[in-house]
Amino acid sequence: MVWTGNLRKLAIAPGSEGVLHYTHTGADVLAPLPAFDLSAQLGKHMRIDFEGQIHCTATGKRIRKTYGDGLSFAAWQTAPQAVESVIRPELSRIHEGIALRDRAWEEAHHNVPHWVYLSQTSTVKVGVTGAHTGRRRWYDQGAIAGTVLCIAPYRGLAGEMEVLLKEVFADKSAYRAMILAQTPDLQAMEDAREEAFDHLGTAFEDFMQFDAPVETMRYPALHLPAKVRSVRLDKQPVIEGTLVGLKGQYLVFDTGEVLNVRSHMGYRVTWTFS
Repeated sequence: MVWTGNLRKLAIAPGSEGVLHYTHTGADVLAPLPAFDLSAQLGKHMRIDFEGQIHCTATGKRIRKTYGDGLSFAAWQTAPQAVESVIRPELSRIHEGIALRDRAWEEAHHNVPHWVYLSQTSTVKVGVTGAHTGRRRWYDQGAIAGTVLCIAPYRGLAGEMEVLLKEVFADKSAYRAMILAQTPDLQAMEDAREEAFDHLGTAFEDFMQFDAPVETMRYPALHLPAKVRSVRLDKQPVIEGTLVGLKGQYLVFDTGEVLNVRSHMGYRVTWTFS
């Protein structure tokens, strides 16, 4: 099978037998292309050829470098989805009627219920995500366990809680450890929940989800290399090997090379499976 187009984020959803299922979606510049079952390609030889072209995922304009999720610099400065409260939720003020960039977008995406959560990726980390995206955030991160701590009525409040919790928990993952992590540490997650509630104190008690379970995730993999190395198409325009795993937004090859598809959104490539 041969596919040519511009990369987009991998779609991840619950699958059969408790293993997450991956679908590849892409575009011809901006026009959506038919999706295909990426999980079914495990065990096949895969070659990725980067054609040297990158197109902004918002405007379709040809660019040299991407910002955010495949945006040009101009789009990154103006696009609703790149507003600063995406990265720093505590900055959101749409609940006060104040838009930082685009009122309609922020009302729809930030003035709605949000989770404050813990997930186990390379370690136990804290994060915020819209309740409407929920578990998909864990899947994108490559989390093997996750639990909801609090549900806030809007993003800004969730961000305030996250700021406090970052005093005791990491908010980023080490990609190598994340990709190779396979066994959830349920006791560590339960202990972290208790520590998080204690650290938040009574001020946020009305939003705490004391009975939320610790959920676990499994990713499609035949086997994983002992060591992995992240590669970028800018520096290595041809990547090939047997596709042995899918974790978070990463393709994992038997060579130990891994490619973060999301960080290459907008790149025009040819994928060949044999």
